[in-house]
Amino acid sequence: MLSVDGWLVGSPRGASAPYPSNIHIVLLNPEIPNNTGTIGRTAAATGAVLHIVHPIAFDMSEKARRRAGLDYWGQIDCREHESWEAFLDTEQPQRLWAFSAKAPRPVWEADLQSDDYLLFGCETSGLPEVIRTWAIDRWGPECLLSLPVRSPARSLNLACAVTAVAYESLRQSAARS
Repeated sequence: MLSVDGWLVGSPRGASAPYPSNIHIVLLNPEIPNNTGTIGRTAAATGAVLHIVHPIAFDMSEKARRRAGLDYWGQIDCREHESWEAFLDTEQPQRLWAFSAKAPRPVWEADLQSDDYLLFGCETSGLPEVIRTWAIDRWGPECLLSLPVRSPARSLNLACAVTAVAYESLRQSAARS
């Protein structure tokens, strides 16, 4: 097994990760099933909890997942919430980071911790203004984070952004261990 700065590289299937993972990935009204499937694979790979907040723009039934070839879905702790309010009532997050291409603060300036909730908006319009305002009112403007991109790119694909943030969270957790 190759170890690079404490990370196992090329670990065999079934090997446990060398870092704690109690992060929560929250998708608010996702629209593209392939992105959600890819994010599900990231959740499986990192041990994160995946929260899907309805309404969503596709079928999440077991039949649809089988047809899409998501054979790993049973390994994911996926929690569906009928609305944003239902998510808040059920989960009651103590720490939440809201990701937006419009946020001025890059993710690496945040102190991501175990049990954080990482909130992402839908693919076409991102986080609604009302959610960004709610997050600022609850946690202050520093809770809004971005993954900076160079022009002419406007933003990253949702699945790419979630994966980058999840691994940044794990990197920070491993550095504290």
